[in-house]
Amino acid sequence: MSKLFLRTLREAPADAEIASHQLLVRAGYIRRAAPGGFSWLPLGWEVFRNVENMVREEMNAAGFQEVHFPALLPREPFEATGRWTEYGDNLFRLVDRKGADFLLAPTHEEMFTLMVKDIAGSYKDLPVSIYQIQTKYRDEARPRAGLLRTREFVMKDSYSFDLDDAGLDESYAAHREAYVRLFERMQLPFVIVSAMSGAMGGSKSEEFLAPMEVGEDTYIRCTNCDFAANVEAVTTPAPETVDAGGLPEMVTHHTPKTPTIETLVDFINADATMRRSDGRDWTAADTLKNLVVNLKHPDGTVEPLAIGIPGDRDVDMKRLDAVVAPAEAEPFSEDDFKNHPSLKKGYIGPGALGTNNASGIRYLVAPRIVDGTEWVTGADDYGQHGLHLTAGRDFTPDGVIEAAEIRDGDVCPACGSAVEIARGIEIGHIFQLGRKYAEALDLWVQDENGKPATPTMGSYGVGVSRCLAAIAEANCDDIGLVWPREVAPADVHVIMAGKEDGPQRGAAEQLAADLEARGLRVLFDDRVKVSPGVRFKDAELIGVPTIAVCGRGIEADQPTVEVKDRRSGDRSDVALADAVDHLVAECTTT
Repeated sequence: MSKLFLRTLREAPADAEIASHQLLVRAGYIRRAAPGGFSWLPLGWEVFRNVENMVREEMNAAGFQEVHFPALLPREPFEATGRWTEYGDNLFRLVDRKGADFLLAPTHEEMFTLMVKDIAGSYKDLPVSIYQIQTKYRDEARPRAGLLRTREFVMKDSYSFDLDDAGLDESYAAHREAYVRLFERMQLPFVIVSAMSGAMGGSKSEEFLAPMEVGEDTYIRCTNCDFAANVEAVTTPAPETVDAGGLPEMVTHHTPKTPTIETLVDFINADATMRRSDGRDWTAADTLKNLVVNLKHPDGTVEPLAIGIPGDRDVDMKRLDAVVAPAEAEPFSEDDFKNHPSLKKGYIGPGALGTNNASGIRYLVAPRIVDGTEWVTGADDYGQHGLHLTAGRDFTPDGVIEAAEIRDGDVCPACGSAVEIARGIEIGHIFQLGRKYAEALDLWVQDENGKPATPTMGSYGVGVSRCLAAIAEANCDDIGLVWPREVAPADVHVIMAGKEDGPQRGAAEQLAADLEARGLRVLFDDRVKVSPGVRFKDAELIGVPTIAVCGRGIEADQPTVEVKDRRSGDRSDVALADAVDHLVAECTTT
């Protein structure tokens, strides 16, 4: 450590919000280079390569073959698949000195497809699964949480190419099994949830999430069955339609001083003439909240969209963005309302929405709003609400949209039991792409009959740098990192704790040399003019799983080494003569 390019910090940087970010900076693993970009110091790069090698070894063991593409790519393939436009502002674009358009790759589907097109000509060349570990670039609007949301990150992306859907199912299963082995080897807790494919397109899709409160992915899990899904992929079970016969006609009431759903409900329940047809009180869930957003499409066009949801819920913007992708949803501005005078802000009702109304704005509603259901909603005039508005009788939406928030206790789509909400860090994503990219880039091979056949593809990603952050987040305590051994920058952290000219130095140097000779990776704290207290704090912060201290015990009649397990905190005194064998045994069995 006297030669190691390292500086530890006692305080976390101000911009570090979560434990992994704070500790990776404090322990001297990474440093911020720019918003969403980090530099790796020697210890950090060692840990990163350990994670990278685990990914590589598991991919190779599964029979997948490694390739490598440039990060700087031409526009033309992305133009052919439509993603030059669809990626919108998330794409880093640049122009070379000759005026040609390039991009920094966010993913490499196009390049994998073109490589297989160049190499494979017959069904005999399939199936094949190839992968790379490569830096990706996305112009993230709000980089945060250290390595978890960045503009530059490292990902393992692999792609399978099969002649038919049955082959794709086999390749998908092989990648799924490889991912299970990989994350178990990383000692990362994970769940597998149904997901959406996003900008990559495709059908069957699953995410591997590390369950942690700091995660940006929200998912649901059933309290009864094994159903789990990212909230963006949750389908809301729709209630049965209701016979509207006998329901009272819609009436409009003046409802002053009701700026919120709660005040509206209290106001109408206070007047016996406004009660529901079944006699019970109105609740927030009986109100129909209508919101209008602008959908900004990648080609620059803007389309207004109205969304109707029960008033006890809010629109989940992540769910909405997933549904309308590649468009992005933005709130309606005051100028937008001025341009649509039929929309009375705060009092929008279905009467001003849909294709046959004053605004002409497309109107989509939550699946819970089915024919025959009775609602309170805006009456398209300030200070006015409509009561007993009935879906299917008084208004007909243009369709259904999954944009309302999901809550604890909602109904499981699989078994009908209650679900619970959890958060997680996405560490892997697998999905079946189908033939979208093969068709766009004219990839085909000859089948057994000599006829052209378009291969079907699968896509499988692992966030290598994200995995490192997730491992750090899952393996830390109040004083520092606690790495799993295979990830750690060393097996043993040897500390010399005594006078500079005392017997501890010689004993520690010999112990470190003997351990290295036996094949262990050793971090040796041989720094001079550094107190034992600082050395111990740095060892706890850096997080090597086993700490060996050559201290006072070296001066005893029977010299001993203190061995500490960083995770459990257990300490034991081991005879110096037996220390090497003891540490080798400990490091090769844990």
